[in-house]
Amino acid sequence: MAVIVFSGSMPATRLAVLGISPLLLTCARALIAGLLAALLLAALRQPLPTGRQWQKLSVVAGCCVIGFPLLSALALQHMSSARSLVFMGLLPLSTAIFGVIRAGERPSPAFWIFALIGALAVGGFALTNDGHSSAAGDGLMILAIAVCGLGYAEGAVLTRELGGWQVISWALALCIPLAALGAIQFWPQAGLGTIGTSSWLGLAYVSVFSMLVGFIFWYRGLSLGGIARVGQLQLLQPFLGLGLASVLLNEHVSSLMLAATMVVIGSVAGAKRFA
Repeated sequence: MAVIVFSGSMPATRLAVLGISPLLLTCARALIAGLLAALLLAALRQPLPTGRQWQKLSVVAGCCVIGFPLLSALALQHMSSARSLVFMGLLPLSTAIFGVIRAGERPSPAFWIFALIGALAVGGFALTNDGHSSAAGDGLMILAIAVCGLGYAEGAVLTRELGGWQVISWALALCIPLAALGAIQFWPQAGLGTIGTSSWLGLAYVSVFSMLVGFIFWYRGLSLGGIARVGQLQLLQPFLGLGLASVLLNEHVSSLMLAATMVVIGSVAGAKRFA
């Protein structure tokens, strides 16, 4: 369920940045989701996290609430959402690496061989410059994937103590002051009247679903089944996302994109077998 929700994130972000700057979008989505999360925590009377838990929540907030949304929004100014989804095929590898670092998981050597094949496929695709991108866009997207993997792994570890929806809710609530200041700072000088309907719809999706609802399912799933193993389910995301990019944004999905995605998905499926 989480992967289905996340599959719409890149197309929705692409819609949003057509009328909203990446900095304002990052702050606005964090503020909206943060306020909803704070209401949820208050309504269900959740106890405050401990000092050590706050430290881990700050990592989740920095990676999943601020880092990945900002870096991916900046990247989507230089590439189509379809191209960005090929790079999303690296997210299972990033998640698994940080699962080893942060959670002490130990996948087999065969796992890393398949993971490396997928990474090389994405690297080769990036060098072809298919999909009208640039080195800046590709670099930002790779950095976004690394940051997101860390946030996923850290949140999954903390979910075992706090619960899945509590982790993302506290991380979002933690960012409310910074997001509010940022929204004021990056408020468009021409006002909100210049923002089109499609951008508003994109903002609504990434604020409610990508930032809050999807993570409730995702962190719970990672904590139950293992970070490296369950993280491989992200192999479905490029398939679903490419379909949405084609239908909703009328973006061209080239045969090379599909071929690269198939190689990545095949390597991730092999990695899942040995996770």
